[in-house]
Amino acid sequence: MRFVTFVEDGRDRAGVVVGDEVFALPEGVRLADVIGDTGRLLEAGEEALRAARLVRPYASLRLRSPIPGPPTIRDFMTFERHVEGTAKLAGPDAVIPEQWYAAPAFYFTNPYAVTGPHDDVAVPPGCTLFDFELEVAAVIGRGGRDIPVEEAEAHIAGYVLMNDWSARDLQFAEMRVRLGPAKGKDGATTLGPVLITPDELVPHRAGNAFALRMQAAVNGEPVGGDTWSAMAFSYAQMIAYASRGTEVRTGDVLGSGTCGGGCLAELWGREGFDAHPPLAPGDVVTLTVERLGSQECRVVAGTGPERPVDDLRATRT
Repeated sequence: MRFVTFVEDGRDRAGVVVGDEVFALPEGVRLADVIGDTGRLLEAGEEALRAARLVRPYASLRLRSPIPGPPTIRDFMTFERHVEGTAKLAGPDAVIPEQWYAAPAFYFTNPYAVTGPHDDVAVPPGCTLFDFELEVAAVIGRGGRDIPVEEAEAHIAGYVLMNDWSARDLQFAEMRVRLGPAKGKDGATTLGPVLITPDELVPHRAGNAFALRMQAAVNGEPVGGDTWSAMAFSYAQMIAYASRGTEVRTGDVLGSGTCGGGCLAELWGREGFDAHPPLAPGDVVTLTVERLGSQECRVVAGTGPERPVDDLRATRT
């Protein structure tokens, strides 16, 4: 099944998508309330279809992130071609660090900055190298701790298209102190339009994921893309690593990291900064993954402080 969260009378409402229509779940029932048990999630969808208490045309809805307020967002780096391309930002002879192959590395990003699949996205304060990142995230249904790889996929409630918006100049600067990325990734993470349950994707199973096309475009012009199955790590490995010595919980989001060709930074690494201008107000970014749908977001001017951060400098001793 495919599920969405949409706005109805100023409030969030969850629903199941069938064809061009959305059948609402009971008022007050969020996807976060039912994804912890796969059977309960599917039963909620089936009951919504039987009852047909509220039916809306899909195209008419203002969509939110399927999980509007995830408890945490971990973002991984699992596509080798992307890592190889962005490594070249350090120089044409730069290669993938050997440590990357040892385990599926990740960082935590801002759950308060989640936006819907058609929401405007503002340029972060002080950013002049704004970028997008085309990813697919797994949403945790059943939580756990120290989850073995062979059991980890059973903890996935579904998958969702993800855009990890990136202030590259801020990211590059802060990572010089060997922390981050942090503020460079703090502005927005777009999730949606749909949460698709794993059973829907079984016929497309291939490699470490699924044989489905991923494509990115800016202002209607293709920028790059990949196949979802090109992930070098599986979601099971990601979950097992994330849960080592700690918990993953219902609603947690685990991003795949950018696919090959799925951002401007990779293009800059391979071809130089003249290959494509950074995102600017007025640009429209369209990301598409087969079966998971499309996001179309307009970049707008930022609303935060544009002054330099000189008043935040440390006191030297």
